[in-house]
Amino acid sequence: MIYNIEYETLPREALEAVQLRRLQETVERVYATVPFYKRKLDEAGIKPSDIRSLQDLKRLPFTTKQDLRDNYPYGMFAVPMENVVRIHASSGTTGKPTVVGYTARDLQTWAELIARSLSAAGVTSGDIVHNSYGYGLFTGGLGIHQGAELLGASLIPVSGGNTKRQILIMKDFGPTALTCTPSYALHLAEAAAEAGIKPGELSLKYGVFGGEPWTEEMRKEIEAKLNLSAVDIYGLSEVMGPGVSVECREAKQGLHVFEDHFIPEIINPVTQEVLPNGAQGELVFTSITKEACPLIRYRTRDITSLDRRPCICGRTFVRMRKVSGRSDDMLIIRGVNVFPSQIESVLMEMKEVEPHYQLVVNREGTLDTLTVLVEVGESVFSDEVRYLQAIEKKIAKNIKELLGVSANVKLVEPKSIARSEGKAQRVIDNRKF
Repeated sequence: MIYNIEYETLPREALEAVQLRRLQETVERVYATVPFYKRKLDEAGIKPSDIRSLQDLKRLPFTTKQDLRDNYPYGMFAVPMENVVRIHASSGTTGKPTVVGYTARDLQTWAELIARSLSAAGVTSGDIVHNSYGYGLFTGGLGIHQGAELLGASLIPVSGGNTKRQILIMKDFGPTALTCTPSYALHLAEAAAEAGIKPGELSLKYGVFGGEPWTEEMRKEIEAKLNLSAVDIYGLSEVMGPGVSVECREAKQGLHVFEDHFIPEIINPVTQEVLPNGAQGELVFTSITKEACPLIRYRTRDITSLDRRPCICGRTFVRMRKVSGRSDDMLIIRGVNVFPSQIESVLMEMKEVEPHYQLVVNREGTLDTLTVLVEVGESVFSDEVRYLQAIEKKIAKNIKELLGVSANVKLVEPKSIARSEGKAQRVIDNRKF
């Protein structure tokens, strides 16, 4: 079902007219209200009146996460604090967190985007949504919450943690939709199996998973273990939160970007030039309806590409490929670019291993080394040492053939890799740069 048939199926010409009008309004507003943007535009020799077409977007300066940190906490806000009704912030693994604000209208917009996203996954007002995204400063939990309520679905605000209780609720309350990170979905599936619950015993039909990159192989694993149809949802707190784009259940071939609210671009992360349609590069977003904290050409660091071909679902929005990794999380091992999702793709093709792994990078002298820790099931781990060694060699061979990098593969016992209730920590980089 398409939630907002008027906007989600707009012809391209009409959509671009909406985008241009909203872009012009946004640039005028930030120039007048955000000193950071006035300074950046003045330095670039650009006035709001210079934006006469969507092609002029590339003339505008970029915004980075560091810019938000430099203007911490409220320096990027375009409205007075009395108009800000909610504040969220990223977890911020390094440095200060990035702070974003929302007006009442921003929250209404966000709720509709989540309602659109849940609808694209197949969720209706007759469904019960088990929301395992974390509540609090993280945008996931409250974002999904408000959209599910707008859609009219029954919402169980479970949040993260206390996995045994979550399994009890999933069994007794009969939720038909699950929302969480894909790694936590696998953790829930594992916990359900340990409790003796078979996939068919749960009422789940739909899964809306995001917050971290995940592969097609991981999708198949989740769908099989939880007996549901899984789609990818994308978002980031700086731009809005979850609901910037989502897959449709009809195709599951790229995530529809809600272009009436966000204009996407793909750039070369090194040269910063805008790349042509279909080229892979860094995703950049300009928010064109956000009131409290609009961002111009925000560099997400996420690596993907855009697909403008028509989709069978009827939505006319451009689709972004599933994020393969981040330009700033990318590992460079002896000159080879490696993303965790590429390693995951290799692992998920092997039935002998579990979908729990960790990449450990060290530097021995001047040489970088990559060690892949991957769990195996109880039956495999208790097998002969020779058999385990054969599996390790096979994985190392497959990684070498696919990525062109040598890796030390070590099979570890079940449950030995720490589980995450949010984003899984896939990489431990011990190198000193």
